[in-house]
Amino acid sequence: MIHYISVILPIPLQKLFTYKITVAEASFLKKGMRVAVEFGKSKIYTALVYKIHTEAPVGYEAKDIYQILDEIPIVNETQITHWEWIANYYMCSLGEVFRAALPSAFLLESETAILLQQGFNDEKSLTNEEFLVFEALQHQPQLSIHQIIQILDKKKVFPIIKQLIEKKVIVVKEQIYEQYKPKLVKYIELTKEWEAADKLSELLNELGRAKKQRDVILTYFQLKAQKKPIKASELQKQSNGSTAVIKSLIDKHILSYYYIQKDRINFNGKSSEIKELTIHQQKAFEAIESTFKTKQVALLKGVTSSGKTEIYVKLIKQLLENNKQVLFLLPEIALTTQLIERLQHYFGEYLSVFHSKYSMNERVEVWNNVLESKAKAQLILGARSSLFLPFSNLGLIIVDEEHEPSFKQYDPAPRYHARDAAIVLAHQHKAKVILGSATPSIESYYNATQQKYGLVTLDRRYGNVLLPEIELVDIKEKYRKKRMIGHFSDRLLEMISEALNEKEQVILFQNRRGFAPVVECETCGVSPQCPQCDVSLTFHSFRKELRCHYCGYRQAMPHNCGACGSEKLNTKGFGTEQIELELHQLFPDANIGRMDLDTTRGKYGYQKILGQFQAQEIDILVGTQMLSKGLDFANVSLVGIMNADTMLNFPDFRAHERSYQLMVQVAGRAGRANKRGKVAIQTFNPYHQILQQVSTNAYAEMYKEQLDERWQYHYPPFYRIIKITLRHKDFNRVEEGAHWLGKSLTGIFKEQVLGPTTPAISKIRNYYIRHIIVKIPQNQHLELTKKNIIRVKNAFQAIKEFRSIKLNIDVDNY
Repeated sequence: MIHYISVILPIPLQKLFTYKITVAEASFLKKGMRVAVEFGKSKIYTALVYKIHTEAPVGYEAKDIYQILDEIPIVNETQITHWEWIANYYMCSLGEVFRAALPSAFLLESETAILLQQGFNDEKSLTNEEFLVFEALQHQPQLSIHQIIQILDKKKVFPIIKQLIEKKVIVVKEQIYEQYKPKLVKYIELTKEWEAADKLSELLNELGRAKKQRDVILTYFQLKAQKKPIKASELQKQSNGSTAVIKSLIDKHILSYYYIQKDRINFNGKSSEIKELTIHQQKAFEAIESTFKTKQVALLKGVTSSGKTEIYVKLIKQLLENNKQVLFLLPEIALTTQLIERLQHYFGEYLSVFHSKYSMNERVEVWNNVLESKAKAQLILGARSSLFLPFSNLGLIIVDEEHEPSFKQYDPAPRYHARDAAIVLAHQHKAKVILGSATPSIESYYNATQQKYGLVTLDRRYGNVLLPEIELVDIKEKYRKKRMIGHFSDRLLEMISEALNEKEQVILFQNRRGFAPVVECETCGVSPQCPQCDVSLTFHSFRKELRCHYCGYRQAMPHNCGACGSEKLNTKGFGTEQIELELHQLFPDANIGRMDLDTTRGKYGYQKILGQFQAQEIDILVGTQMLSKGLDFANVSLVGIMNADTMLNFPDFRAHERSYQLMVQVAGRAGRANKRGKVAIQTFNPYHQILQQVSTNAYAEMYKEQLDERWQYHYPPFYRIIKITLRHKDFNRVEEGAHWLGKSLTGIFKEQVLGPTTPAISKIRNYYIRHIIVKIPQNQHLELTKKNIIRVKNAFQAIKEFRSIKLNIDVDNY
């Protein structure tokens, strides 16, 4: 009987592919193990075993697998079930979820190597292009496909390679590169012949003249008395010897090296007792516990600085004592920096961190530790990707700052929302979920009011500190009265001076990085545009360059206008870099720091800036929205929002909700210890309803207004939204394709379809973009709707002219 396996390939295939296996392989392989398989033109992929069976595939002949890569499954059944839900719900392939879920080190890379076959001498039978490849192989032992493309200066080289194989000129070999490298620590020991106790004096006599070598041996015996393995680095340090001295002893066969594999992430400190909860925190904790008796999800709505983390800590302690795994999800890597320190105090030996700033090898080790249910990975702290870890005994998922848009993955697929996917994952593990936020998303709060989730409120700040005093500064009036210095009103400057005089710290928020978003010619009004995107270039003062924040294009700052030659170039708008520069001039004695994407690129970028601010080495910290998320600094007494209007006037149905959340969260960084903080919001329109609601902390009022609008205009939580994006480098083709698709969808869904429309930024990386939105009411069958959309999509991609258009489907795109 012939055995087969169906595998998940890490590419956007909608179906599973089947391969042939031997009887021995069938008895060894299990679902969730990795195999290397050939797919397409001599390309080897890491695939995941999905099913072992005896049914031959229809329509093609099954190939043999290349090799088995694992001894045990690295992905468990619950994970694959969760991936299937993500693939079905977010309308992507299982392969795309597989690629997103596994650390890249697990997805082995292959490179096709072309070698010359021995004994070929019929050069006259070769075409010109074939001879070029043959000649190149005379000078080097092997060529990669990429090198052959360069030699022939053409992209389609596979037909030529195929002919060369048929003529027996070349052979093709696959080189597989295993990317993960375990950390090996080098240790040292005496060789067998010198191990005996009576050999020491003989050994010292032999090294009589080599004083440094004798010192190394004597130090070795001192360290050996501690009865621990001796690190080579430790021996070198203690004996003040060099690497060359130790190498001489190795060459003489007196010492020898051996290696022990170590985890890269280890905790060496001491854990401390958790704090006692305040009366209000204890009430909230008890309310969560009673909610969990009847509901799976609890929404904890606690004002900023109410001590939600301490409640989480107490819940984590309970679950760890019951040997359950806990996942703590955060929206921003910046937040993990502060939280790691806090959680290490309590659960150091149980805590592992998983996010993209950690190296690939570190992520692989965390994956393996979770897979093996090791104690050191019982509590996982991470960004949205940590959802994909191989949990087997999950008891609780905490989604902190659940309202944050960073929990949504936009590109590439799967375009999942970590909060929603976490609730499904918890359901599969029969675990509980806490959604924590001071400003919950409209959808989560709606679910709580509909009794779908439990609702627990915590409306007192820790230590009974009052919520910050919020002041709206009318900069329209300030400009009219000439009371602005740069982008600072006299009132904000006065408040900053007061805080600095009191030796307190200040946070200034401007949600735009760089120096200025637009550089404009004063003579003709033209501003430099990105050649690949439909946006103006942002000026970065530090490097004197213009940069595109969408594709990364950069150019030197021009001295004159490219259109009319005028030297009168002026900047419009302002970003964090310009605020920082103005502060240096206004407060020359203050230490000023900046926290945005440009200053936090390295692995320890966040840690360095937040550490300096925590240690009060920085007086004023300027930053973008990464500053707004759950950071806790005791000495911050003032928060300034430089311009609230840019957020409010954004073309998006969530603009007002997001603005409210962002401003309340930023304001919440002020006055978190003993003293009531102050917040200054600069705006041209102080009477805007959202700004008034922020100033009075009126969440319920904002929620009611937004809910009424959403009902009226058919938006979530009353309607689901599916956004279809079309992209192509040819303007006319994408325009035609979008109209065809729009008409077809309108024929099925009538007035539920919006578009096709041109987005605010209509071209990115030379691709023209069109959007179509499908709104789905609550009473409409979601699965059926998706099937209809896929049917139309398949018909669209079957049309020859539209096949090259890139089409993305984003479910719940907000």
